[in-house]
Amino acid sequence: MGGAAVAAVALLVLVGGAHPVAGALLAAALAGLAGVQAARAREKAALLREEVAQTHAQVSAGEPSLPYTAVINALPDPVMVISAYEPDDLTGRRFVLVNLAARDVLKIQRDAGLLVTAIRDPDVLEAVDEALFGALAGEAIYEPGGTQERIFRAYASPLGMGTDGGRLALLVLHDETEIRRVERMRADFLANASHELRTPLASLSGFIETLRGHARADEGAREKFLGIMQVQAERMSRLIDDLMSLSRIELNEHVAPDQEVDLAAAVSDVVDAVAPMAQERKIRMSVELPPRGTVKVVGDRDQIVQVAQNLVDNAMKYSSPDGEVRVRLEWGLSADAAAAGRMENAARLPLLTPDHGPERYAALSVSDDGPGMAREHLPRLTERFYRVEGQKSGEKSGTGLGLAIVKHIMNRHRGGLVVESALGRGATFTAYFPVDARKARGEAPLNKPSDVAKVS
Repeated sequence: MGGAAVAAVALLVLVGGAHPVAGALLAAALAGLAGVQAARAREKAALLREEVAQTHAQVSAGEPSLPYTAVINALPDPVMVISAYEPDDLTGRRFVLVNLAARDVLKIQRDAGLLVTAIRDPDVLEAVDEALFGALAGEAIYEPGGTQERIFRAYASPLGMGTDGGRLALLVLHDETEIRRVERMRADFLANASHELRTPLASLSGFIETLRGHARADEGAREKFLGIMQVQAERMSRLIDDLMSLSRIELNEHVAPDQEVDLAAAVSDVVDAVAPMAQERKIRMSVELPPRGTVKVVGDRDQIVQVAQNLVDNAMKYSSPDGEVRVRLEWGLSADAAAAGRMENAARLPLLTPDHGPERYAALSVSDDGPGMAREHLPRLTERFYRVEGQKSGEKSGTGLGLAIVKHIMNRHRGGLVVESALGRGATFTAYFPVDARKARGEAPLNKPSDVAKVS
């Protein structure tokens, strides 16, 4: 509607209440305005359907049109255009356009194909059917599964009819993983902190009451109680640090790191850092590492150091007096070789298995000669605060979160974790990382004895 028409309508609005003829003209003008707006809306909808149908026909013919393909590929959320003809033909739902994000999340290799080959969730498929044949927008929660937990909210919207007579619908997956993780992290942190901090807080409260009471003038008791209170306070500090660290790792667990890390250098730094403690405890360190710069992985260096530190600390903690901790780094391994056993006649269990691809892996193995564990304990080792019976006191006391942290870090790095143990013979933990494909030259070289530096 032009400017003159708008001015005329405004004038009629001013005088419409004072004259019946003007009121009638006002009603007619408003009706005309509404009719024009409705016609324009119908025209825009028809143009949109025509553009979508044209895009659909071009994609079906193998000729994606621009700028629509470029726009859809630039979207961060997975987007699919679904086509179908008959409601009863359950295998007739096909995706005819997918953007790059959808290809990555749903592991789609082709431009078009059956929808059920990409998504099998019944709630999502039902929402798509409602959009296709009921012309109703719908949504559903979609969890693709796999090692890395992902949670999406799927939105299905009708797009009308295509030029070939098929019905079209738009499916958009919005990532809600981080939101759900934040909610879960808050709940877990409160539950764990309130449970695990109760005992040291009660201990501190009791000793404070004692020191303020009958032990006020007892210097020997005061020194003893203050020492115990310091131990409890340090335990609470470690517990809070580990809980915060675990929460941060879980929050970003679905986001793979993208830095290049020298794995051999990271492990070597950890070994150097624990050497004084090992010497103090008279524990021998047997280390087999390739030269620095030999093994490159994609990861977060601080978290990789944390993995090595936790595994070495555990091995030292449970090693017998004058025992030995063995650290070995192998590389150029297949997934099966990386997860293979390294202890003879020992119980073995994968605690984390990655979604295997064509990658080669670097495997960090840390072994001790401590008391070992029975087979029934192995599945629960990465649970929060789980402790093997008989290993809960003395120097071996800790927060119980070390292996849980290791598992979540390895999951973020798309790696794996294996434990082996035999009673009386110790345990071996193996964490394996995908080798950096950007640095690989074809097949990664297998280990050679001359390439491994041994330090005892």
